[in-house]
Amino acid sequence: MALQGFGTTQFQLVLLRRMADFNPGLVDEAVRWLGSSRAELREANKRWQAMIRAPRFPRGASRFALVLGPPGSSRPLRIGDLRCTAQQWVLPLWPELRFEVLLGPASTGGGGAPVLNEWLVRAEGSAPPGLRTLADLTPWSCVVSDVAEAFPPAVPREGSAPTRWQLDFAAPDPAGVRRGLTADFTWGLLQEVRAADGP
Repeated sequence: MALQGFGTTQFQLVLLRRMADFNPGLVDEAVRWLGSSRAELREANKRWQAMIRAPRFPRGASRFALVLGPPGSSRPLRIGDLRCTAQQWVLPLWPELRFEVLLGPASTGGGGAPVLNEWLVRAEGSAPPGLRTLADLTPWSCVVSDVAEAFPPAVPREGSAPTRWQLDFAAPDPAGVRRGLTADFTWGLLQEVRAADGP
């Protein structure tokens, strides 16, 4: 059963709110594409924050199913010795990506499966963009795994907020000179690439 007045469109606005610090122009275009306004973006984010803090709002994957409906796919995933489940949803803004919630093993205390990660990933069967140089790394063009696979060995780092990630890697600039770089991601989507921090 969907949550009244809060569905896929509003959830996409929540994701966009976190991206506005990096790319306000792209966010404005996306908000218009959704038929929404900046005021609705702020309201959606405010409501989402209030909901996830409410004691009775579902935890784990249930909160996403309440807003987005049943996941489009659910599959087991093994990360080292950890048996996980990856649930994915289609979001109209990013048809070649999926919003993925990675669930850990269910708690023995009956608390349900904890959410280990929640981000945008490449959809199965969707070809990643051709990433060869720094010039190819444009905002919103790729996700974490695209960059990590194109420029190994990429080193992941925590970002400045729970929904942000960073990758340190090296790639040639348009002149062919290899540069040390840091890529910033929000909800798994590339936001910017900059010169790597000092040694």
